[in-house]
Amino acid sequence: MSSFPSAREPQLALVLGGGGARAAYQAGVLRGIAARFPEFRAPLLTGVSAGAINASHLANHVGSWREKVDDLTKLWRRLEFDDVFRVDAVPVIWRVTRIGLRLSVGLPPGIDRANSMVDARPLRTFLQHSLGCDTGPLPGIARNIASGELSAVALTALNYDTGETITFVEGKEIEDWERPLRRGRNIRMTVEHIMASAALPLLFSPIAIDNEWYGDGGIRLVAPLSPAVHLGADRLLVISTHYEMPPFCRFRKKTAGPPSPAVVLGALYDAVFLDQLDQDAQQIERINRLLSKLPPQDRQNLREIETVVIRPSEDVGKLANDFEERLPRAIRYFMRRFGSQEAEEQDLISTILFHRDYIEELLKLGERDAERHADKVAKLLAR
Repeated sequence: MSSFPSAREPQLALVLGGGGARAAYQAGVLRGIAARFPEFRAPLLTGVSAGAINASHLANHVGSWREKVDDLTKLWRRLEFDDVFRVDAVPVIWRVTRIGLRLSVGLPPGIDRANSMVDARPLRTFLQHSLGCDTGPLPGIARNIASGELSAVALTALNYDTGETITFVEGKEIEDWERPLRRGRNIRMTVEHIMASAALPLLFSPIAIDNEWYGDGGIRLVAPLSPAVHLGADRLLVISTHYEMPPFCRFRKKTAGPPSPAVVLGALYDAVFLDQLDQDAQQIERINRLLSKLPPQDRQNLREIETVVIRPSEDVGKLANDFEERLPRAIRYFMRRFGSQEAEEQDLISTILFHRDYIEELLKLGERDAERHADKVAKLLAR
């Protein structure tokens, strides 16, 4: 698809998309793969949004691949709502009230504006504890790069100030790159870079890095697979959280009447954070077919990239219906005011449903889907 640096050997990249709480599914898939392929190893790791949390954890862990995945699974299993954002009724109501006042009559003097629906500072504390760092670089990444276990890790965020998609990269012999509205930046990875990539718009506050403001990397990410390609991957294992709709399936109406705000926001989040990955994978397949018809001397340094995409075989939005009542009371109240109960599939709620029972179902689904794709993964690893 594009040329890679001559000093770098083509490698396998693990690409982890976004989806909020749905990213627990990725941990389930990885657990299934680790059980079936004990020698599995991905020297290149890329992540966006909640996938950035998973990618950074794998990159920072200094154990074996199986130990990395087992620890990631434990992380998801111990995660609670209040590890991600404050769920107390008063802070949530006060934030929503300030947003309402600002939109309607303006904020009275002396009252600070709210930049998000929830306070996500608990997530920063949780990540600092889980990754073993405070404000400095993630300590395990440099050790894994020095040992050769890891070539590079890349996390993507949106720069609100410039409108550019920025991919933060830590690795050896990595050069910055630039494309229209896309740039790669060589840095030392910190928790702030993870927070920036995972800052869901409207729900979480923007994150400041070097005096610039960043938000969720899924916004305006037109080529989700490009960071792995830029880093030299010739094989991609992509784990999406987008439901794998059966071929030629007739789409069901999600509501009886006009869509509620919850349905509209759910569709918007899917379109912004999930759909682009599928389109990018299809584009790679088209380019591969074209390259296969050209002799090597006419390929202009382009290369074929074998890609395996694993997606949920069950509708995780519909699965969230069974756990909607377990949302924190204040969050559930506002979600219902948005019309969440009118939807057959809780696409919006599934992104913030950090409940142990829902996460456990996603982990199990991921393990089952890893087994379903075992032959494709085996072929990918055999190259």
